[in-house]
Amino acid sequence: MLAVTILGNNSAVPAFNRHPTSQVVTIDGNSFLVDCGEGTQNQMMEYKIRRSKISHIFISHLHGDHYFGLIGLLNSFGLLNRQQDLHLFGPAPLQEILDIQLKVADTVLPFKFCFHPILKEGILVDEEKFSIGCFPTDHHIECYGFTFMEKKRARRLLPEKVREWEIPSHFYERLTQGEDYIRKDGSIIKNEWVTEEGAKGKVYAFCADTKYDERIIPHIKSADLVYHETTYLNNLAERATARYHSTTGQAALIAKKAAVKKLLIGHFSSKYDSLDEFENEVSAVFENTELALEGVTYRV
Repeated sequence: MLAVTILGNNSAVPAFNRHPTSQVVTIDGNSFLVDCGEGTQNQMMEYKIRRSKISHIFISHLHGDHYFGLIGLLNSFGLLNRQQDLHLFGPAPLQEILDIQLKVADTVLPFKFCFHPILKEGILVDEEKFSIGCFPTDHHIECYGFTFMEKKRARRLLPEKVREWEIPSHFYERLTQGEDYIRKDGSIIKNEWVTEEGAKGKVYAFCADTKYDERIIPHIKSADLVYHETTYLNNLAERATARYHSTTGQAALIAKKAAVKKLLIGHFSSKYDSLDEFENEVSAVFENTELALEGVTYRV
């Protein structure tokens, strides 16, 4: 299962009971934290996210609303005597920031802490059943989006065909991995005769902070679910561009041009107390859109 739980959906300043950016992506039983704005720990407790399940953290960029909760979370991991390894991916300067914070507090973490600087787009994590990649976005400091991709599932058996060709059940698993079956007389039963293609893996893309930029389209093309910021409504397009953010209409146009299946919108400016108009403006261009609401888990 691939799913994303929203912990924070606001932009720079917490307001109207909305919190800075943070999400937990769950894939194949693993939990990954994406950004860690102020208040993330409280949100994790509020929505019963087990801190011990977080194995990797991905920080998109070094604006405070995306990582100011990180050192507190790491400190809590230490106080709770975490033992399992923790992997952190983020822009290279983040390591220096954390080193200083840990040093001045004389904090020694009791677990193996591995920092992986993001230097360019590409695959960050590659496991048997999934991979996680990154791509640059157009913000006014170095910033990356992330893709969470299930790998293509094993081939599916055709029950009538395996019986017809009298293939023993102990060989079924090998058939799902694409092997041909060789009979005792040396004749070959081709895999494609008795199986069919497995289901395509699901894809979730987190587009981080960005102004309107069609260069991200190849990275999110045909994704099952995409999170794109909509800091402002359409009437503030000039402000959005000047501040390297996006409007509702711009996010919708990206989703439409990328032919994604569903769009989540978030990173709302604190100038708005109500979010109804955000959904209305985006849906007018790209219908299959939802607000990224805190505490809600969206299955991909």
